[in-house]
Amino acid sequence: MKNVIHVFIYTLCLYTCNNKDKAQHGAEQSHVHTSIIQSEIDSLVSHYLKLDIFSGVVLVAEKGEIIFHKAYGLSDRATNSPNTTGTLFDIGSMNKTFTSIVVKQLIAERKLDMEDHLTDFIDGFKDPNVTKITIKQLLEHRSGFGDYHTPDYFELPKSERLLNSIVERAKTTELNFEPGEEDEYSNLGYVLLGAVIEKVSGKSYFEMVKERIIDPLKLKNTYLNDFSDLGPRIAKGYYYTPLGQLEVSAPTQDVPNPDGGFLSTTSDILKFYRSFYYDDLLLSDEIKSKDPMFIYLRKLPPGKATVAAGGFEGFNSALFQVYHDDLTIIVFANMDEPVAEHLAMDILSLTRGETPEKPKLPAIQNVRIQYEKNGLDFIKTNFEELTTNYHPEDPKDFILNDLGYAYLYGANNPSKAEELFKLNTDLFPDIANCWDSYGEVLMNQNKIKEAELAYKRALKIRPELESAAMALKKLTL
Repeated sequence: MKNVIHVFIYTLCLYTCNNKDKAQHGAEQSHVHTSIIQSEIDSLVSHYLKLDIFSGVVLVAEKGEIIFHKAYGLSDRATNSPNTTGTLFDIGSMNKTFTSIVVKQLIAERKLDMEDHLTDFIDGFKDPNVTKITIKQLLEHRSGFGDYHTPDYFELPKSERLLNSIVERAKTTELNFEPGEEDEYSNLGYVLLGAVIEKVSGKSYFEMVKERIIDPLKLKNTYLNDFSDLGPRIAKGYYYTPLGQLEVSAPTQDVPNPDGGFLSTTSDILKFYRSFYYDDLLLSDEIKSKDPMFIYLRKLPPGKATVAAGGFEGFNSALFQVYHDDLTIIVFANMDEPVAEHLAMDILSLTRGETPEKPKLPAIQNVRIQYEKNGLDFIKTNFEELTTNYHPEDPKDFILNDLGYAYLYGANNPSKAEELFKLNTDLFPDIANCWDSYGEVLMNQNKIKEAELAYKRALKIRPELESAAMALKKLTL
């Protein structure tokens, strides 16, 4: 079974100084920032550029004052148009911060409550457990809903990918777990929060964001859902396929929704997140004093950072905020994730007087190159080392799975696909999807008995895996 397209945002606690000498260094780092910033960031970025894994914009600010702001690479390779500090990028799941703010504003106004249930506002869900889902669980990705970016979703016309249409599709979705029992990143959960905002306010989600965030902050270069006349200001995204071919990804390939899709600049995002973290224009001090996230932030030791990030094929955005030092690092990339997070992390290391490791090719490219050069056994022996440059939120079984499908359907090479899918079952024997994919390549080659065994193994691990159940049924007819 192929992996679906995903979009990420997360909060990450980074390492900090833990002895007296390093603590003193941390206290002095505001002086270090300005002196190192120009030459060392340029030198660092040059390594990414040589690998052709980054183009975009880098911004660093102290207490809201920009001390480094520079664009790199091209916004459109076809026209040779350079990125500028005013180029618009798809910010991906940074949208979710906008959505959460509006929800918390409505809660502060007593128009909504954390313990209200989703079905108080939206009904008609097939799964009876949906009645247990609270607003708090939706905000915290503990609702049981997962993603909605399935392959069939992207085959729908854009008119059927609007907020209300996604909500209607959600009504037939089965939850992945009972609400509150686990946590799983959920784009669908945030679309549903957008629908709740509309029900409570009587206005569109986009109107609410504009009135409550865009206008008060005077974000002149943040666009929610009307991208007409923006034309060349918008960066085109670029990514390498698993087989190493460069592809173009339009930022407007999907419809903006409460979980992702706004366009913005690094300067506007600096203004937005500084208000979110430090002033009371968006969220009052009273709201923040009771909010678990802000309670957590205020307990963070100096030097630690939180991260907001988003991305999909061809785009990646990341903001690292060292909360107590009020240091902001923003990287927007019109190339594939996780390059923005990695580059931002490396810049953070520079501000601490550390030397970051040189950047590496993305894991899937690294594996493919070494597979072609050194064979399957080399990949098996060195898998962890070859896959260090991979998104921390993604399961590593995706790597060989994606590469296997690229060989199966992209290169029409089922023998190599079979090798890689089989290796994936060796490395990750308890992941049902690995066996499901292995069964697919075996069935593709008419190896019926072996395919049956693979699908049965997948269903033993995950009995509700529909793709395996349907394939097995087809084989046994």
